[in-house]
Amino acid sequence: MADISVPSLILFIASIVVAAGVSGVLIDTVTGISSSLDERGGDVSTEIRTDIEVISDPRAGVYDGGSDNLSIYVKNTGLRTLPAASGGFDIIVGGQYQTNVTVNVVDGTEWRPSNVIELTVTDIALSSGDYRMTIVVDGDEEVFEFRVP
Repeated sequence: MADISVPSLILFIASIVVAAGVSGVLIDTVTGISSSLDERGGDVSTEIRTDIEVISDPRAGVYDGGSDNLSIYVKNTGLRTLPAASGGFDIIVGGQYQTNVTVNVVDGTEWRPSNVIELTVTDIALSSGDYRMTIVVDGDEEVFEFRVP
């Protein structure tokens, strides 16, 4: 009878040690996943509350060839105040990233929900043709298509 009990006891102790090791790894993994979800949830919340809309008419002549300026109006249609500074935007026109961008809040001092800004890209030489302008603000992307005559 002692011959059967000793191997069973060794197997039981070994299974307890293995189970404890596996549970430690699982707890660590679940904790990592949980913290990642918390962080990503905050990012998604910010992106959901951020929304912009280009309100300029593409046929109204948004490009001034004499001064090489491109000006459009953008409305904050989201739920939070957005940065109204040129560093708060990523602007791509015709596949080229633009750095000469000025921002002017049209109705107020901050770009609050329902407020409008005027985005002006300076020193941009565009030939005649169709163009796409992509504006990215805090993860929200808006595409504006226009034609230069």
